Amino acid sequence: MTRRAFLGLGSNLGDRHAHIDYAVGRIPDVVRVSSYWETAPVGGPEQGAFLNCVVQLATDRTARQLLAVCREREEYAERLRVERWGPRSLDVDVLWIDNETVDQHDLVVPHPRMFDRAFVLVPLAELAPDLIPDSFVVPPLSEVWPYVPPSSEQ
Repeated sequence: MTRRAFLGLGSNLGDRHAHIDYAVGRIPDVVRVSSYWETAPVGGPEQGAFLNCVVQLATDRTARQLLAVCREREEYAERLRVERWGPRSLDVDVLWIDNETVDQHDLVVPHPRMFDRAFVLVPLAELAPDLIPDSFVVPPLSEVWPYVPPSSEQ
């Protein structure tokens, strides 16, 4: 049975745009991709801004299978899990799967902090406004701002 699912992607190390583009291009069942957004880091050590997006899938994969896809993409980007909420080349999270909940030690769906994180809700609102809580207030541009790729003109 094909269902709607959403994954969140973020990067703040190396070529952030390339890490996310590569991952998005290799995630199966993608039907839509949000705009890319730059966001101030939340929690953890002092670090650079993140580049974030959300992808929508039409998939028959289970939450566990989607988690495996996420981990494969992170591994390819050489993600190191050194410090909780620390800088990373790529972070890919299972955010939501229609009509599915999971509560396991290494996987919780819906993602337990997705409704508290502007870096998830702003791009998610582009793809699934029905999932955005009525109480959500768009944060100031100091926290989430549209990504403008560096100019290739010198």
